[in-house]
Amino acid sequence: MFASLSQQVEPMDEERLERAVSRLRADLLDAQYSVLEQGRTPVVVLIAGIAGAGRGRLVNTLNEWMDPRHIRTSAFGPRDEAERQRPHMWRYWQALPSRGRTAIIFEGWYTEAIDARVNRRIKRHAFWHTLHEIQRFERMLAMEGAVVLKFWLHLDADRQHAHFRELERDKATRWRVTAEDWRAHRQHKRICKVAEEAIRMSDTVHAPWNLVDASDLGQAELAVGKVILKALKAALAGQRRNAAPALPPLVVPSEQPAQSAHAAGKPMNKHDYEPELERLQGRLNLLLRHPAFARRSLAVAFEGMDAAGKGGAIRRITHALDARNYRVHPVAAPTEHERLYPWLWRFWRDVPRDGRVALFDRSWYGRVLVERVEGFAAEPDWSRAYEEINAFEQEWSEHGIIVCKFWLQVSADEQLRRFNERGRRRFKRFKITPEDWRNRERWGDYLPAVQDMLARTHTERAPWSVVVADDKYRARLTILEALCDRLESELQ
Repeated sequence: MFASLSQQVEPMDEERLERAVSRLRADLLDAQYSVLEQGRTPVVVLIAGIAGAGRGRLVNTLNEWMDPRHIRTSAFGPRDEAERQRPHMWRYWQALPSRGRTAIIFEGWYTEAIDARVNRRIKRHAFWHTLHEIQRFERMLAMEGAVVLKFWLHLDADRQHAHFRELERDKATRWRVTAEDWRAHRQHKRICKVAEEAIRMSDTVHAPWNLVDASDLGQAELAVGKVILKALKAALAGQRRNAAPALPPLVVPSEQPAQSAHAAGKPMNKHDYEPELERLQGRLNLLLRHPAFARRSLAVAFEGMDAAGKGGAIRRITHALDARNYRVHPVAAPTEHERLYPWLWRFWRDVPRDGRVALFDRSWYGRVLVERVEGFAAEPDWSRAYEEINAFEQEWSEHGIIVCKFWLQVSADEQLRRFNERGRRRFKRFKITPEDWRNRERWGDYLPAVQDMLARTHTERAPWSVVVADDKYRARLTILEALCDRLESELQ
C-alpha cells in the first residue's frame, strides 16, 4: 500500500509550487467561509502518519492557510485521569466541531489504536474491535452531514532515518528529534504493517483515507490542501448525503423486555410502602458504597408517558445517595447550540466517571419517540438512531458503566387522573403544561413508537425494564429493587 506512494506526487519546481500554494490558499479560505456561512456542514480533518513525516508542520500550515478562528485543533497524547474514567471515544467526542466549523485532529483515534497494537498492549481481536468502534463513529458523523477526511503521511525507513540525522546535525534543530522518534524508527516496519491493516479496514466511502508521500513536505501540503478543497466544494454543492442504514432486526419474543407484574386490586398503602422503601434505599446505598463500584459507574434512563412517575422515582433513588456522587439530567428539547452538533453529542458530555451515578429524566430516546412522532427528525434520521443508540450504550457498558433503562407504563385513565390532580394542587401545578395535554391527544401515535423502541434497543448489556406505573408506590419499589438486583449482579 505504501510502496506506490512515491508515484503519486507530481514533481514541481519551487516557483510553480509557490504559485500553486498561493491559488490554493485563496480558494481554501473562500470555501471555508462559504461552509461557515452555510452553517450546515462540520468538517473533521484527521492527521496521522509516520514519525518525522511532517504531521505537526502540516497542522500548522492548514491553520495558516485558513482562518484559525474557525478551526479547532486538538492533539491527543496519553490519557489523563478524567479520560481514563470514561469510555474510549469520550475524549474524541469533546473535540467535534459545530456545523460550519472545522476540527483538525492530530494524533487522534487511529494513532492511539495503532500505537497500542504496535507495542502489543492489545491483541488483534481488540484492535479490530476498536477499529469497528471507530468506523461506527465516523459513519455517524457522515450521516450527520460531516465531511470526514483522513490523511496518512508516509516516509520510508531510509528517508525517515536520513531526516532524523539531518535534524540532529544542526544544533538549531537537534531538539526536534526525541528518543521516542528513534524508537518509532526502530519499529518502522511493524508500524507500517499495523497501519496498513487499520487503513484497509477503515477506508470507507463516507470517511476515505488519503495516503500522502511526505518525502517532499511542500508538495505533500499542497496535495492535502487540494483534497480538503475538493471535499469542501462537494459539501457546498450538497453532494455528501448518504442513505440511511436498514433498521436493526427485531429481537425474538423471548428476548423482549421484562415487565413488572403488579397484583391487581387495591393500590399499595403508605403504611406498607414506607418501611419497604427505607429497606430498599438502604440496600441501594450500601451497594453504591461497595469497593467494586469505585471502578464502575451507573447510568439510569427513565422514559414514559407524561405523568408516569419518572420524577418521583428519581427522587426516591437520590434520597438514598450521597449528593456528591450523583447528578440528575433533566432532558428537554435540544438547544440551538446543541443542534449544531451530532445529536448524541450532548449525552456524551454527561458520561458519569468512576464511582458516580447519572440519572436521566428522559434521555437519548427522545430521537425515536417525540422527535419521530412530532416530525422533528426525518425518517432516515430517527430510523438510523436505533443502531446508533445500541452502539452508544454498548460503548458505555464496555467501559464499565452499568446502563439501566426503565419504561414507566401508565394507563390513559390514570394519566388523566394525575393531570387533573396536578391542576388542582398548587404545589404540583408546575408539573402540568399545555404541551402535556397536547401530547395526550397523540397517545395512539406514541404507542407504535414505544413498541419499536423497546423491541429494537433491548440488548443484553442495556436491557429495558417495563414497569407498570399506575400504582406509584409499587412502581417505585419495583424500580429500586431492579436497580439493586442489577448492581449486585454486576458487582459480584
